[in-house]
Amino acid sequence: MAELLTHVLLAYAVFTVLGWYVEWIDDRWIAVGMVGSILPELNRLALVVPSGWVSSVLGVPFAWDGLHTVVGTALLSGIGALLFGSSTHRRRAFLVLFAGGLSHLIVDLPQRYADGKLLTNEYLFPLTTWRPPTPGWYVSADRWVLLLAVGVTLAILLLDRYRSWPSDAGSASTGTVPDRGQP
Repeated sequence: MAELLTHVLLAYAVFTVLGWYVEWIDDRWIAVGMVGSILPELNRLALVVPSGWVSSVLGVPFAWDGLHTVVGTALLSGIGALLFGSSTHRRRAFLVLFAGGLSHLIVDLPQRYADGKLLTNEYLFPLTTWRPPTPGWYVSADRWVLLLAVGVTLAILLLDRYRSWPSDAGSASTGTVPDRGQP
């Protein structure tokens, strides 16, 4: 559970910073990016619904592992984007969901694995089977990773709340928090 929270917190931090520079990324899109950051973890559905059971029901080979890849994340982002109304919102939703999923995959890259190699063969399947050595910075059960994510997120939250926005120069003197363009 700590690993999932880490991904969500880091996505919040990344999309909040992006919102400082991209006008349309407001709190709603930050939340969509946070949802995107958990898309690769949907491969954990295998704990509840085994792949063999799905294979027998569908009558075709099936594995949940494909969801924890770039292609699986793109597919889930596309499905999620269909839930949005206008074509502009669907395009933005795909982009933000996919970026959130990629942030998850990138954060997972430097983990320590038993064989000492990266999971790039799974991430980039079917393009490559290449597996370079991993830096092995952490194991997913390390608590310091979550503490680091909490610290980074709190710092970004405070910066977001109290920084002077270029379009809100007057609000800094009044002590109000800028609205960031929400309706």
